[in-house]
Amino acid sequence: MSEQDHEGPAVTHAKSSRDAQDAFRAVVPDDARVSVRPMFGSVAAFANDQMFMCLFADELYYRLGEEDRTGLEAAGGRALEPMPGRPMREYVGLAEWRSRTVPSREWAERALAYAISLGPKKK
Repeated sequence: MSEQDHEGPAVTHAKSSRDAQDAFRAVVPDDARVSVRPMFGSVAAFANDQMFMCLFADELYYRLGEEDRTGLEAAGGRALEPMPGRPMREYVGLAEWRSRTVPSREWAERALAYAISLGPKKK
């Protein structure tokens, strides 16, 4: 069966390049509460076991509260959709994030603050 014949959304998990992963690590806040772990064939940052930023392919996404999410979307941000038509709630990407290191770091700090405000993830 060809991809066009397949019913339902096609799922593609393109792995992130080493350069994007290195750039991601440079943006992750330097905070003892933060860990970087594998996710989506790439890497993601966690605090309190809550994911607050991740790479999907070579695109960076932040988990933000409603006000910050609206602000980033107004600045051209886009929702994280690992499967077409199935966005991950609260995650918004920053366009051209590698060439915009100051805003990238500022959004990372906001995402970290939001994750910490959620408290530890319930297991």
